Formats: sequence, structure tokens, C-alpha cells
Amino acid sequence: MAKFEYDALVIGGGAAGLTTAGIAANFGAKTMIIEKDKLGGDCTWTGCVPSKTLLKAASVMHNAKQAEKYGLTAETVELDAASVMEHVDRVRLDVYEEADDPKIFQEMGIDVVEGTASFIDDHSVRITDSKGLQREVSSKYIFICTGARAFVPPVDGIDTIDYLTNESLFEIEDLPDKLIIVGGGPIGTEMSQAFVRLGSEVVVIDMMPGILSNDDPELTSILKDRLEEEGVTYHFNSSLKNVSRSGSGVMVTITRDGEELKLEADKILMATGRKANIDSLQTDAAGIKTERAGITVDDKCRTNIKHIYAVGDVTGRYQFTHMCEHMAKVATSNALIKIPMKIDKKHVPWVTYTEPELGHVGATEKELRKAGETFEVYKFPFSKIDRAITDGNTTGLIKVYAKKWSGKILGASILGAHAGEMISQYALAMRNGVSLRDFADTIHPYPSYGLGARRAADQWYIRNQSETLVKWIKRFFGYRGEIPDYSDPDRIV
Repeated sequence: MAKFEYDALVIGGGAAGLTTAGIAANFGAKTMIIEKDKLGGDCTWTGCVPSKTLLKAASVMHNAKQAEKYGLTAETVELDAASVMEHVDRVRLDVYEEADDPKIFQEMGIDVVEGTASFIDDHSVRITDSKGLQREVSSKYIFICTGARAFVPPVDGIDTIDYLTNESLFEIEDLPDKLIIVGGGPIGTEMSQAFVRLGSEVVVIDMMPGILSNDDPELTSILKDRLEEEGVTYHFNSSLKNVSRSGSGVMVTITRDGEELKLEADKILMATGRKANIDSLQTDAAGIKTERAGITVDDKCRTNIKHIYAVGDVTGRYQFTHMCEHMAKVATSNALIKIPMKIDKKHVPWVTYTEPELGHVGATEKELRKAGETFEVYKFPFSKIDRAITDGNTTGLIKVYAKKWSGKILGASILGAHAGEMISQYALAMRNGVSLRDFADTIHPYPSYGLGARRAADQWYIRNQSETLVKWIKRFFGYRGEIPDYSDPDRIV
């Protein structure tokens, strides 16, 4: 090991890189992080933290307007757009100072270096700082954690306008009166609700027939209806033909079923996906294989070069912060302490943080049917969860996909308040082999949203009862009550 300057060299200081470096240092490895901008990466500066902060501000304003629903009389809430965006920036800085400041990692013994890294060979990289100064470092193990950036398709005229992406959205000072969002995925859907609640007129354009195409269509339809009620306008099955300047704003031409429609707005947000940050790495110098989605890795997060690993969004596999952390654990365990670990592909949760939230874990209903899996769908509505009723959050539905007799959970989808927390219960259950019977037999506090997750599991008991069995019990014990109606397969108790 002495021939290398470092044991672990981490390229990229976002969620993936910081977790990787922290674990490596904890294992006693001499570690360096290389980051070309600020530590914290997309999550802290342009992703999770600012978007959820803006969503919260929008939620507060929305709830204030809904005060009468709770029997309250509230003063008129005035929007100060500049103050809202200042609040977003303060929260980003707070998170940075508490979790991402270089001093935190330097105190762990990690060398933090500013600059852009490019491979010289499979053990060495060249670091170029903002002044053009260069240095070379070598390491026994290298972890590529450079993340991803907003992808903007080559639409006619796109280079002639000042479009927004998640990387520039949170730098604006004035909220647009009219906003066009291209893309009905998680970013587009969350921001459509945030901006419409803050007073913008919002139009969403998407090529798909609905929003959030990876989620359960029954639940996304309910969410879409909710967002339309709040004021979001949708153009589905539509493609973006061209864009151009229109005064101080933009003009957009979309096509649908052969017809063209022109839309005007103050701003346009391109929420059209993400692209792995690999352009400056010069991966060919190290012989690293890449593909369109990003750097190619196996289930151990290892590239085709046995001592080089890639973690997080740069692989194009799972673009979630929580998967960055999971993959960091997998990569460092395999590389540094030789404990075999693989990516847990069966229990990957994701959440869209609208109100109501939409969460999922495991296989989707569509995937199970395509695979020919035999399973049952167990449902429970939020309108029957007492805590949701007291909070006025009755919009939503829990769906669990599980084996009929064993109660083995294959997947779950939840639309509703605190779905992100509730879906974690199912992720934990699936990971540890907890069946719906075990779930239903576990005591949950009342009143709570978690109890709703348990009541969804209760439906396994209900559905596995039979009229014949109940008749036998009634006859054997001499009971005199009425037998429930078992003819309705969708009966919910």
C-alpha cells in the first residue's frame, strides 16, 4: 500500500461522496475527497433540501388559506417572494454548516481538495483547481461519486431562451406569474404544486399520458386530480416542438395528435431528467466502461476495473439520496474490508413529496402482473384512518401486494399524508421477512398514520376468512350473529 498516497480517493463531494469518505475514514483508510464546487452536492444545493423547503413554505401558505376548514379565522397571508427564496437559501446554508462543511470531514482525518479530477491511469488522477493549477495523486482504491446534472433535450430554440432547471430554480428572486414545467416526473410534480400554491399559474407538459409514470396509476390519477383542483393545468401526450423568446418571457409550441398549440409564460422549468457527470473524468485513461446512463457497475458497485467503484447518481441506476448512502456502504464494505455486500434491489423505496405524498417500495403491481406472479392486492383508504380524519388529510389510499396464504409482502404503494414515513414500515417489513400477519399482529399507537399501515395489513386476515369457516365456527360454538357478506372481494374492514 505504501506505493500509493491514499487508501481511498473519493471523486465528488455530494451525498454519495461524503458518505463514502466518512465510512472509509471510519475503517481507518487514508482518504481524500475531491470536489469541484461546494460539498453537499445536488441534495444540499439544488435538489432535496431547497425543493422540500420551498414545498414547506408553499404548504404553510396553502394551509393558512384553508384555515376556515379547521374552524379558524386567519388574517390574509401576503407573499414576499424574495423572503421565501431567502428562507430557502438560509436552510441550505444551515444544512451545509451542520453536515457538509469541509471542517467536519477534515476533523475526521479526511483531506478535502477543491478541483476537477480526471484519470491519468487506473490508480492516479490529475486535480485541476479553479486557477488552473494541477497536482497528481494516487490511491489503492478509487470511488467515483460525481453525481448527475439536469438533462435538457435538444429542443429547437432552447439555446435562445433563459430556461430554468433544478440547478437554477432556487436562485430566482421573483416568482413567475406564469410558469411552464416540461416533465411530469417527481421534480416537475413537486414544483408544480409548490408554485401554484405560491400564486403562479402553472402548466405542465409531458409526453406520457399522466404524471409519475413509475408509480401506481390508480394513485397518480388521484394525485393529478388533487393538483388540478389546486390549479395546475396539464397537457399530456404532448411533445415540445420549439421554444422562443416572447417579450421578457417565453413562447412554447407543443404538438398533440398532429395539432399544434402555443403557450406563453414568464419562465419555463425543464424537468426532463438527469445526466451522469462523467465528461471531465477521462474514464478511457483508466479503462473504465461507461454506458449512456453513466458508469457501468455490478451489484457490488464495482466497475470493470476491480479497484475502482462508482456510487450514486453517476451510475444512472438509482437517483435517490438514500440509495447513494446505501451504495456507499456496499462499495466501501466490498473494497476496504472485503465484506461481501450487494445492492438491495428488491427493497428500494421512493417518495414524491407533494401533499398528499406518494411513496412506493418493492415491486409494482404492473411488474408483478408482467412477471406472472400470483398475488393479492390489499387496500385501505385514508378516509378510514382516524388520525387522517382529525387532521383533514383523508385523500389517499394504501395498496399492498402480497401472497394470499403466506402474507409475504411483494410491494406497497401509498398515497397520503406522511406516506414517506409509512412506506418505511413496509420497507423494513419486506427486508426482514415480516409477513402481513406479523404486521397485523404488531401493536401500533392510536391515533397514528402508522396504524393505517397496520390496518391495511389487517385486510389479509379479512380476505383469508371464508364464509364456510365462519359458518362452522358459528355452528360449533352456538353463536347467533349474522354472517358477514363475503361476496364483495373489495370489502374493507
